[in-house]
Amino acid sequence: MRFLTKIIKKGYETVAEQNTDIILSIRGMSKSFGRNRVLDHISMDVRKGIVMGLMGENGAGKSTMMKCLFGIYHMDEGDITLDGRPVSFSGPKDALENGVAMVHQELNQCLERSVVDNLFLGRYPTRSGIIDEGRMKKEAADLFRRLGMTVNLTQPMRTMSVSQRQMCEIAKAISYNSKIIVLDEPTSSLTEPEVRKLFSIMRQLTSQGISLIYISHKMDEIFEICDEVSVLRDGQLVMSKPVGETSFNELISAMVGRSLDNRFPPVDNTPGDPILSIEHMSTKFAPFLTDISFDVKEGEVFGLYGLVGAGRTELLETIFGVRTRASGRVYYRGHLMNFNSAKEAMEHGFAMITEERKMNGMFAKGDLIFNTTVANLQRYKAGPALSDTKMRRATENEIRIMHTKCMGPDDSISGLSGGNQQKVIFGKWLERNPAVFMMDEPTRGIDVGAKYEIYELIIQMAKQGKTIIVVSSEMPEILGITNRIGVMSNGRLAGIVNTKETDQEELLRLSAKYL
Repeated sequence: MRFLTKIIKKGYETVAEQNTDIILSIRGMSKSFGRNRVLDHISMDVRKGIVMGLMGENGAGKSTMMKCLFGIYHMDEGDITLDGRPVSFSGPKDALENGVAMVHQELNQCLERSVVDNLFLGRYPTRSGIIDEGRMKKEAADLFRRLGMTVNLTQPMRTMSVSQRQMCEIAKAISYNSKIIVLDEPTSSLTEPEVRKLFSIMRQLTSQGISLIYISHKMDEIFEICDEVSVLRDGQLVMSKPVGETSFNELISAMVGRSLDNRFPPVDNTPGDPILSIEHMSTKFAPFLTDISFDVKEGEVFGLYGLVGAGRTELLETIFGVRTRASGRVYYRGHLMNFNSAKEAMEHGFAMITEERKMNGMFAKGDLIFNTTVANLQRYKAGPALSDTKMRRATENEIRIMHTKCMGPDDSISGLSGGNQQKVIFGKWLERNPAVFMMDEPTRGIDVGAKYEIYELIIQMAKQGKTIIVVSSEMPEILGITNRIGVMSNGRLAGIVNTKETDQEELLRLSAKYL
C-alpha cells in the first residue's frame, strides 16, 4: 500500500509540474486521533474550474481530510498551497476569509433564527454601528435570485425541510466568493429535481473558475458531475484520475478492495398476506397528510417515494406516534395500533430510523454502548441494575454485524464518520428485533460497500417475516430493493406500483400528481 501511495504521490508531482492552473495543492497530509491514524501522507491537486470527486468507504478519511483543509482539525504533517501560496488556516473563519468554504454533511445552523440571519452569521453588515438589515435582505435576495432559488428570507430555519436547509447552506458558501467549495454529501436529502438544480448551480460556478470538491457515495452523480475523481482507502490515496478514464467497477474496487458484480442483491423475499393496514390517515398540523390508506404485507419491503415535502417522513412519524393524527387508524395483525407516543410503538414491536440522525437519531455526547443499548435497556438488566457486561457484549455484536469502523464500544459516537454513526443507529434498532421496521433514508451517507450490506440485511429481515417500510430519495435504491412502492404527492398517496412493473418515469409522474 505504501509503495502504491508513493507511485500516486510521484504521479501528482508530475501532474503539478505540467499544470499551471492548480488552485489547491495538498502534500503529505497526515492526521491521527490517539493510536488511530486516519490520514497517511495524502497528496492531491485540484485544478481551477473543475469538480473533483472524493470517494471512499465510511471512515476512509474523506471528511477528516477536508476538516484539516478547512482548519477544523490541525494536521500532524503536511503542507497546503492555495493559489500558489502556502496556507494553514487557524479555523473555519480564517478559511472562509481566504476563499475556502465547506458545506458539511451534518448541518450546523441556528434553527431559531431566520434564513437571512444564518446567511450573515458572524459577518453582519453595519451602518453607523447598527446592523444593516435592509442590505442583508437585498444581498440575500440577489444571491438566491442569481441561483434560481425561491426562499422566504424571514422564515425560521427550524420550519424548513432538511433539503431546504441544505440548499441555504450551499448558497451561504457561494456568498463568500470562494475559490474552492467543499460539498460533503450535498444530495443526501435532495430529491431528483433538487439534485438537477444543484448540478446546474455547480456548473455555473465552475464556468466562473470556482473549484468544487464533491464528496459523495453516489456513483451515478460522480460520473455525471465530476471531472476528476480521487479515492481514499484506510487513510491513503489509492486512485486519482479523470472520470472518463475509470469505471463503476474500478471505483468500487479502489474503495473496498474488492469488486461488486451487482449494485443491489437479489430481492428474493416472498411477501405474505397484508399485515399492517393504514386507513384514512390525516394529520392535524402542517405539513398535512390527507386521507391516506394502504396495506403492507408480512415479509414485504414496501418503499415510499416522493418529492421533499410530499409527506413521506410525516407519514412514518404519524404511524410511529410522534405526530398528531386528525383522523385515521393503524391496524397490525387485526389489532388497533393508534400510538400516541414512540414508546407505545416500540412496545408493540415497531422501530424507526429517522431521517436526520444528528437531531433525533442519536445521543451525540454518548459512547457507542449507550447509543446501541438505550432503546432496549430492560434487556440488559442483572437484577435491579443494568449489566455493563451485557451492554458491552451487545454493542460489540452490533459493531461486528454492521462492520462499524471504530476503536471499540467506548468510542464517542460523535467521533465516528456520518456513515458509521448511521450503522450504530441501525444496530440500536436491530437489538430490539422489531416486527415492523420503518426506515427514513436508511443509507444516507453510507458508502457503496456498506449500502450493499444494508440492502442484504433489509431483504434478509423481510425473508424472516419482518415488515419493512423504506423511504428513499434515491430512485435506483427504491427500485432496487423493494417489492412495491407507494408514491406520495403533496400529502396524498398518488398511487402504489409493483416495483418489477414500474420505472423512473412513472414514479416521477405520480410524484407530481397533486402539485
